[in-house]
Amino acid sequence: MSVSQQKASPLYNKELSPESASGTWKTVNLFNWWMSAWHSLGGYTVAIGLFALGLMGWQVILAFSIGIVILYFVNNLSGVAGQRVKVPFPVFARASFGVYGANIPALLRAVVAIAWYGIQTYLASAVVMLLAIKIVPGAAGLEAVSFLGLSALGWICFLGLSLIQLLVLLGGMEAVRRLSDFAGPTIWVAMLALAIWVLSRADWSIDFTYSMAQLGSAGAQTISFASAIFIIVAYFAGPSLNFADFTRNAPSEASVRKGNALGLLINAIAFGIISVVIALASVKVYGEAIHDPIALLADIDSITLLLIAIIAVGLATAGINIILNFVSPVYDLINVWPKVFTFRSAGVLVAVLAVVITPWNLFANPVIVNQFVGGVGALMGPLFGVIMTDYYLVKKCRIQTDELFNAEPSGLYYYKKGYNPKAVGALAVAGLFTIVMSVIPAFASWAPLAWPVGVLVGAGLYYFISRKDIVKSGPDYSRSSESVSAEAVQTLD
Repeated sequence: MSVSQQKASPLYNKELSPESASGTWKTVNLFNWWMSAWHSLGGYTVAIGLFALGLMGWQVILAFSIGIVILYFVNNLSGVAGQRVKVPFPVFARASFGVYGANIPALLRAVVAIAWYGIQTYLASAVVMLLAIKIVPGAAGLEAVSFLGLSALGWICFLGLSLIQLLVLLGGMEAVRRLSDFAGPTIWVAMLALAIWVLSRADWSIDFTYSMAQLGSAGAQTISFASAIFIIVAYFAGPSLNFADFTRNAPSEASVRKGNALGLLINAIAFGIISVVIALASVKVYGEAIHDPIALLADIDSITLLLIAIIAVGLATAGINIILNFVSPVYDLINVWPKVFTFRSAGVLVAVLAVVITPWNLFANPVIVNQFVGGVGALMGPLFGVIMTDYYLVKKCRIQTDELFNAEPSGLYYYKKGYNPKAVGALAVAGLFTIVMSVIPAFASWAPLAWPVGVLVGAGLYYFISRKDIVKSGPDYSRSSESVSAEAVQTLD
């Protein structure tokens, strides 16, 4: 395709094209991205939630660390692929699912992201409410009035935080990068302050053998430990899938790998250790591991320390929300309607939808969260397995970027009516496994293993039915701007 043909295509949008890749997200920026991604109320809660599996403190740290190592390799796969092709996730998915079939993974990811964007905004607004009441005690009176299940003060804080996050996104990806660079390191101030405060109250002594319950057989212990590992992996299943949204802006593959090494292997593991230390110290102080850091913040006597901690936690939560749950659905919506949405208009729609779903009601209803959001989220594993298998094993890292925008039936990635039935079929079969594991009560104990099962079944099935389509030779399009004919590469019939 010529440049003029590409821009005239109904699939084209400047925000989706390689020309919009900035090349400014270097190692330090990706390192800060990971700090913003992990340093949150959600990251702390997930880490401490592993105690519920009956693990001891040192086992929680070990399981958390192994999960992070797996995430390191997973995000090297998706991150490097994004850096090479220089397009966001939904466009990258066109190569495997078809130029229109890519809307399937895009919309699935968007549903999960919008739901969690709203929930995370609500949780962050709870921190803002705490700050508002501490500064202006009279504001507590606004909690007596409620609308649609949220108090007047809650609405003010929620809408105010939503507006601030939207304004950041409207500044484009460079504004997101700058927020990540600032928010990522900031939370360490709050975490360290919180750790020192709780440890001092615990007389600087904690018990790493503490557990909430005693596990029985060796088999039960093994399942609990494996579940803990993949709970950590599943926590980042969605962001790992669309990591290309950010690494497409990286200048080199090396910067992606180094950023992942610093942000995951060093930073994330350190965050997990600090979280467990805070929880174990809270056991001595309160008699139980405190899963909600807001409860700890509310108990701080020092106004100065409290303000620093609340501001840092609130800022970090807003930061993680934007990079993990806001950017993704924006690109996903643009991909579905490239000629309708801009980055800004898609961002406004995401912000509005996050209010319309009344996320506080979603969060308060475990059935909805587990059955709907959890069920859709269970498809992230199969999607990852299919897309990464297609890129690395079937197409052997050879993607012709301009063909990702070709809507003609003769297009390289048009397949059948714009859909690749092999990818859709593999997703459907693997997705059936993971949804059953995630939402059927009888399989509840196996639910944490849905992600690896989804990856393995999706990848294995797709490779089996696509083995005749494996690229044998030809130019590596992802490393060269050279445009050649589609016949140079073996593709699907």
